Amino acid sequence: MNAVQECCPRFDPAPWQERFVALDGKKFVKARVRSFLRIPLNYGGVAARNLDAIRCANAEKPGMLMLSDENSWWGSDLYLEVQKDVPGVRMATLAGTFLAQAYEGSYRTIPVWIADLKRRLAAKGKSLKGLLFFYTTCPMCAQKYGQNYVVLFGQT
Repeated sequence: MNAVQECCPRFDPAPWQERFVALDGKKFVKARVRSFLRIPLNYGGVAARNLDAIRCANAEKPGMLMLSDENSWWGSDLYLEVQKDVPGVRMATLAGTFLAQAYEGSYRTIPVWIADLKRRLAAKGKSLKGLLFFYTTCPMCAQKYGQNYVVLFGQT
């Protein structure tokens, strides 16, 4: 039997439906991912290198958020939530309250998801000021599970 090793736990979208999340005071390791037309080129390597540093520093946080700020066609900032400072890496904090909403499907539908998130915020009398992405599983696990969930964090 050729079993695929589980690297990402199965994701439950229920707790991420129209949930307000305050990120004030939370610590993150911040790393830069190179992209070409928003397609990440070295995401896996950047994530693995920083996860190793986090483990070595005993800074792992249960239910760690890995948020991506897709701020350029040529790169994005990756934020990995930690319990304490990690030596040898860039640290950051994020501020603000975000409306989190889980979506499932192809990355091609992200513009539809963003429009939906904007509608949800408008219904609450708020507007979208910033956007972060929580990619819940790696591509191999998404294929294995047959579901590709992404949680959008809309800053209010």
